[in-house]
Amino acid sequence: MFHILLLPADRLVSRFVILSHDRPFQHWDLLLEIDAGSPLLTWRILDDPGEGTGWRAEPLPDHRREYLDYEGPISGDRGTVTRWDAGDWIAVEPVRSLVDDGGILEVRGTRWQCRLRLSPGDQFWTIELLPD
Repeated sequence: MFHILLLPADRLVSRFVILSHDRPFQHWDLLLEIDAGSPLLTWRILDDPGEGTGWRAEPLPDHRREYLDYEGPISGDRGTVTRWDAGDWIAVEPVRSLVDDGGILEVRGTRWQCRLRLSPGDQFWTIELLPD
């Protein structure tokens, strides 16, 4: 079960979205906004984010900001995306280290309201639900 987090008002909060994507196979894309002008950091989540407390993920190239709000078909016959979750997130550690070294996030979405650890691994990254 995920728990509600209350974030202090003085901490920088950015947006995130998790999109269900049906091509090339069923997966979920986690997209993180870093700042108002940058592309979105992106991971492909390979396991159903609605089940369990740990998920395998693959880093993907940064995505366009439009995906924070977009649902529908993707050009070039690359499938369809639908919003699985969306909300705000904040990094517990410096954001730039997240790209290479992983880190801890606090997320407030419609489904995920929790602390998560993103950790790089040999074959996959791991996204892990942390206890309160």
